[in-house]
Amino acid sequence: MTDAQTSTRYRHREAEASILVLGADGQPLRDRDVTVAQVRHEFGFGCTAPGVPGDGPLAQWLDLFDTATLQFYWGRYEPEQGQPDVIALTRRARGLAEHGVRLKGHPLVWHTVKAPWVDRLPLDEAERALRGRIRREVGDFAGLVDTWDIVNEAVIMPHFANEPDGIRNAITRLCEKYGQVEFIRMAVDEARAVNPDATLVLNDFDLGPGYERLIGDVLDAGVRVDAIGLQSHMHKGYRGEEQVQEICERFARFGLPLHWTETSLLSGDLMPRHIEDLNDYVVEEWPSTAEGEQRQADEIVRHYRTLVEHPAVAAITYWGFDDATAWLNAPSGLIRRDGSAKPAYDALRELVRGEWWLDEVATRTDADGRMPLRAFAGDFEVAADGRRCTVSIGTGTSSVQAVLDG
Repeated sequence: MTDAQTSTRYRHREAEASILVLGADGQPLRDRDVTVAQVRHEFGFGCTAPGVPGDGPLAQWLDLFDTATLQFYWGRYEPEQGQPDVIALTRRARGLAEHGVRLKGHPLVWHTVKAPWVDRLPLDEAERALRGRIRREVGDFAGLVDTWDIVNEAVIMPHFANEPDGIRNAITRLCEKYGQVEFIRMAVDEARAVNPDATLVLNDFDLGPGYERLIGDVLDAGVRVDAIGLQSHMHKGYRGEEQVQEICERFARFGLPLHWTETSLLSGDLMPRHIEDLNDYVVEEWPSTAEGEQRQADEIVRHYRTLVEHPAVAAITYWGFDDATAWLNAPSGLIRRDGSAKPAYDALRELVRGEWWLDEVATRTDADGRMPLRAFAGDFEVAADGRRCTVSIGTGTSSVQAVLDG
C-alpha cells in the first residue's frame, strides 16, 4: 500500500478486515503461506461497454474498468416493432459478465434515440409499448443487467420538440400527460414489477436547480430511485475541482449515492464556449493533439481524485473508450483511432489499478488461521496450497471467511 492510498483522503474507500482462511474441510489454515490479490473494486469504475467495432480492444478495457454501460437505446434496440435485438445484446452482456464485469443498461426511457414507430402510434398505444419495453428489457436481463438508467434527461423531457416530419415526440407527450414525477413513477413501477431488486438511476445532464427540484419532488412523492445520475461531458474544458465538489455537495443532500454516469474530457481543441447545445457543434475532423493529450491526462487525474474523495460518489463512468466511436466525433476517448493508448489511459490506470489497487501480495496466516487486510474495498482472491476463492470485503467489513475449496 502506498502512502497516498492509506492517507485520510481516501480512508472512507478502504476496507480493513481480518480474513479467516479455511481449508475445504472448514478447518483454519494456521501458520500458512497465503497470497491475496484484488480482482474488482467496490467502487464502480466504469466505461461504455467494449465490443462494438472500433470501441477498443477488450484486453485494454478490462485492464482498467470493471463496470460497463450497455446501450439499450430504443430506436437501435427495436428499430422495427416487435423485433428487439435481444440475442446479440444478451451474448455481449454474458461475454462481459464472464470477465467479472458489472453491467448497467442505458437508458430505458428517453425522448431521444427512440424507436420512430412509437411516435406514429395513438398515445394510449405508445404508452402500452413503453410500459412493455421497460418490463421486457428489465425482465429479460434480470440477473445479468440489474442496474438501469431508468429515465434519462427528464428535466427537459416535457419541453422537447425537436422532431422531424411534424410528428410530435410520443415520450414528450406521455411526460406531459402524467407530469414528470408521475411519469417517472410509472417507469419505476414497471421496472420493479419484474425486478424488485434492480438499481434504478435517475439520470440527467442538467446539474442545476431544475434537476434538484425534480429529485426533491420525486422523493417527496415516495418514488424510490436508488441513485442520482450526473452527466458531465466537458467538451468546453474541465469544470475544475471546486465546481465538481460543489455539484457533489448539492446532490449529496438527497442521501442517495451519486453516479457520475457520463463523463468525458478532450485531448484536442476545446469546443467554443458560446455553444449551448453540444450537438450543434459539427466538424468533419477533430484531431487529438500532443498538447491536448497531456492536458486530458492531467485533468482526468484531478477529476477522478476529486470524485473518489467525495463520500457520496459511488461510481464513475467514462463515456467513450476510444476516439473512433466517440460522441460528436470528439477526441474524448482514452484510446487513439489507431488503437494506441493516450497518456490519459495510463494516468487513470495508475490510479485505478495502481494507487487504489492491491496487487498480489504474499503473507502468512497467524496461529488462528487469520490474516489482516487493508486496501480499497472490493473483491479479493485468496490462495494457498493450490486452492483459491474470492471474498468480498466492503468498507464496513471487519471480519470475513475465505474457504479455499476450489
